[in-house]
Amino acid sequence: MEIQHLVDRLEQILNDSRRVPMSAYLLVNEDSVYNLIDQLRIAIPEEIKRAGRVEAERDRILAQAKEEGERVRDMARQEAGDLVERDRVVVSAQDRADNILDRARHDSLILVQDADTYVVDVLSNLEADLLNSLAVVRNGLNKVQTQNTNEQ
Repeated sequence: MEIQHLVDRLEQILNDSRRVPMSAYLLVNEDSVYNLIDQLRIAIPEEIKRAGRVEAERDRILAQAKEEGERVRDMARQEAGDLVERDRVVVSAQDRADNILDRARHDSLILVQDADTYVVDVLSNLEADLLNSLAVVRNGLNKVQTQNTNEQ
């Protein structure tokens, strides 16, 4: 279950709770709050697993980019060798091979940078969501604990 949905449910429980007259305190259904806290404890590891999957996807993309770069480089070397043999124009073939290698390195670097940017964006968003959710949960717990302390 998505953490944001659980936080929304916690907020709804607080909104639906009755106020203690002439105070800032709420009377909340303890079972509902504890049930929601249990669900959050289950959901947060799922979000962490999702972050792990994103990181694994990043690693896969990086490996794929490296493999593609190697393949392009090998093709460039093969093409350069063929040009030298076929045309017997060593300088021309070497220039072309260098250009192909530079382009392959550049393309590989862009793929790696794009993959890193994607992963940083996804993990940053996930971190922000988790921090927001944690802040909401802490505020709810503090409020409930404060109410319990004041009621005793």
